[in-house]
Amino acid sequence: MANINVVNLGGEKVAEFELNDIFTAEINDALLWEAVKHYRAALRQGTAATKTRKNVSGSGKKLWKQKGTGRARIGSIRSPLWRSGGTVHGPQPRSYEYAFPKKKLFGALRSAIAAKIAEGKLTIVDSFAVSEGKTKIYRNALNKLEAGKTTLLVESSQKLDENLYLGSRNLSGVELVLSSEVHPYDLLKYEHAVFSRDAFEAIQETLAKNTSKRKASEKEVA
Repeated sequence: MANINVVNLGGEKVAEFELNDIFTAEINDALLWEAVKHYRAALRQGTAATKTRKNVSGSGKKLWKQKGTGRARIGSIRSPLWRSGGTVHGPQPRSYEYAFPKKKLFGALRSAIAAKIAEGKLTIVDSFAVSEGKTKIYRNALNKLEAGKTTLLVESSQKLDENLYLGSRNLSGVELVLSSEVHPYDLLKYEHAVFSRDAFEAIQETLAKNTSKRKASEKEVA
């Protein structure tokens, strides 16, 4: 098993963290693409709409009698066959969201984390706790951690500190998410990822359980 350094907010090494073997496996680019596609589909507003014949303006009165005029039959000026008439089979408001298997999501998350580790753009800190919830304190800390222009902060769902929320919310290019909510899209979107030790432990445990279950099922099938 490989190890990764655990540092404090000053960038000084304080311990080592043992990585699970799941992060040494091959990165699944296709699965990452699927996860990003699913995430972005859920973000679509789906508000595009066209007017049908019941929505366009115009009288519903029959323009001329059915027979005897020599002209084509017509029931309404709002017919789709006429200029300014309604649209047939046009887009209507809808949701673009669709179901995505949880196993695929876990697999994509594993690949995203593994990619960050391989690139050297993932940092684990022992704690995000500071004396005050000041933006300047966290800005200086991220500079010492060499976090880059855009940074994703991941804190444990059980230990979210108010100072961390207050101090990071106004930082440009920085987003704070909980370990239970982090998505592969977030890790790919931001240049650098900074995890608290508790947050990374929680994610690693979840991914290890899911991976072990998948491998066990594969052996039973074989």
